[in-house]
Amino acid sequence: MTAAAVRVLTVDDQELVSTALRAMLRRTDVDVVGEAADGVQAVAAAFALRPDVVLMDVRMPGMTGVEATRRILDGWPHPGPRPRVLMLTTFDLDEYVHAALRAGASGFLLKNTTPQALVEAIGVVAAGEAMLAPTVTRRLIRAFSDLPPPLLPGAPSPVSGPQPNDPLSPLTTREREVARLVAQGLSNARIATALGLTQPGVKSTINRILTRLRLENRVQIAVLVLTAEPEHGTEPQHGAEPEHTGEREGTGEPEGIARKPDVPS
Repeated sequence: MTAAAVRVLTVDDQELVSTALRAMLRRTDVDVVGEAADGVQAVAAAFALRPDVVLMDVRMPGMTGVEATRRILDGWPHPGPRPRVLMLTTFDLDEYVHAALRAGASGFLLKNTTPQALVEAIGVVAAGEAMLAPTVTRRLIRAFSDLPPPLLPGAPSPVSGPQPNDPLSPLTTREREVARLVAQGLSNARIATALGLTQPGVKSTINRILTRLRLENRVQIAVLVLTAEPEHGTEPQHGAEPEHTGEREGTGEPEGIARKPDVPS
């Protein structure tokens, strides 16, 4: 599925953010089918509109985005696939990342994400894959480095059985290159451009990586690569774009959709 075919529900309690999201996405081929201002509205709108992807804020009055995600996915009343939930927030605090993944979210991006990266992420999660901002992936590495439990709900441990010195050793040179770019948070389209491949070729390579390493999704690929080769999460390779910090040059102020005041939950 491409972003052009994706029906999206946006959820944010700030009107400014909601308006900016709607304006941004409607300049693309993404179909914004509805909006919600809090978690309760989000659940009702998701059930009624049946979007492909829900862009979900985390901090909202009343029901949080994490709880709304859990209720949408656990209580889905329709036959067929449930929507995919992409968390979009100003905050990249660990507890929100972990809670969102446990609730079944397919991705986690910050609100300083570029419009192009946001649209790409929508397409990725709509296609059934997982997508995390590179900074979020590295936070997960630190949080899970000493823990054996699965990274995502229902997923097996990244590699079962005795660990080899190089957990990426089952991969070919090309597969390792692709895995490293996945660890940098690049979409299939950007990986294809960086390595001179086709997007179907990248997808096939990622599927082979998952099979060889006995993983479930690209987030687990990123965690394994950044655990084995942490340097590949900091320096872009093969012409890949560096991570977007969201700061305007010379100001130190965040640039992106909007910024919500940092207030206690």
